[in-house]
Amino acid sequence: MESAAENPAGRGWEVPAEHAARFSWEYDSGRSRLLSLYQKGKDKQWDATERIDWSQTIDPGNPLGVPDELLPIYGSRTWDRIGRDEQELRRARQHFAGWQFSQFLHGEQGALITTARIVESVPDLDSKFYAATQTMDEARHVETFTKLLDQVGVTYPINPQLQELLNQTLRDSRWDMAYLGMQVLIEGLALAAFGTLRELCQTQLPKQVLAFVMQDEARHVAFGRLALKDAYADLTAAERADREEFVVEACYLMRDRLRQREMWEALDYDVADCMEYAENSPAWQFYRNNLFTRIVPCIRDIGLWGDTVQKVYADMGVLDYAGVNIEGLMAQDEVIAESLDTRQADGARVAEVEETIAVGVSV
Repeated sequence: MESAAENPAGRGWEVPAEHAARFSWEYDSGRSRLLSLYQKGKDKQWDATERIDWSQTIDPGNPLGVPDELLPIYGSRTWDRIGRDEQELRRARQHFAGWQFSQFLHGEQGALITTARIVESVPDLDSKFYAATQTMDEARHVETFTKLLDQVGVTYPINPQLQELLNQTLRDSRWDMAYLGMQVLIEGLALAAFGTLRELCQTQLPKQVLAFVMQDEARHVAFGRLALKDAYADLTAAERADREEFVVEACYLMRDRLRQREMWEALDYDVADCMEYAENSPAWQFYRNNLFTRIVPCIRDIGLWGDTVQKVYADMGVLDYAGVNIEGLMAQDEVIAESLDTRQADGARVAEVEETIAVGVSV
């Protein structure tokens, strides 16, 4: 698998961190909604080797199967230069998918590490229970995106903005900041990104991967909402302002990472042209803003909804997402994943019948 750019961190990355490991002796207590989510987390475990049909292949020259009009530089001066070169277009499509899935992969490893931290540091036993199931989910997601990237054929190092947000989240010693940085912000953005690509993708293998991972991620974001809504009810004004400041900075980091500078550099395109065009492209603006559909209503729900946060969201054009029905989106994620399961099972049964008939005919 080709690496499109050298990783400045080398083969690994260490984040110095100090936090307390917290025990709870209240074994018979727990919040019913959180324990219900824990039960669902246990019931919904799955094996990526068995649930996903890895015999499906993808075309490295168009891994997502999406129209070129959806690429962020479609119509730019750079596009005018490469648009008639099919070999270069295949390379651009491959790198676009490789960059997207690489950032998903790095984010999932960040979630794996952060959720293990939550198990250790959160004070409530019901939260430890659920975070333990999520840790297994995240390991499965790392495995799954690694396999998918093997077929795409191009990988990218972690994006600097995503790395900085993970750095801030992991360095903070307060247990709730792991929730806020990962469960609400990073996972919330990823969930919306997965959903957008799931709907646009015309290739079955990545569509399956995105749908099945989303089924897990919806529970993870719900976990962050439930835990922080309770914890943040008693924040002082200063504590609330501090966390709102973190939310604002994190949202700008996540928005800026979508400029994909490192991808344009790796492709040896005109970086300024690509970034400026993508920044102002209506299609790409819609895609970028749509990534906040899961974050904005969650931030409002947990109570970090001061004037500064609302002004920033208004400036970014995403304030209206505050009214999004998160529970409805979660239910939709479940239905889509289960429908793909059913379709795959039906296909397997048809193949089995056809094989049996073929054997009978040959006898």
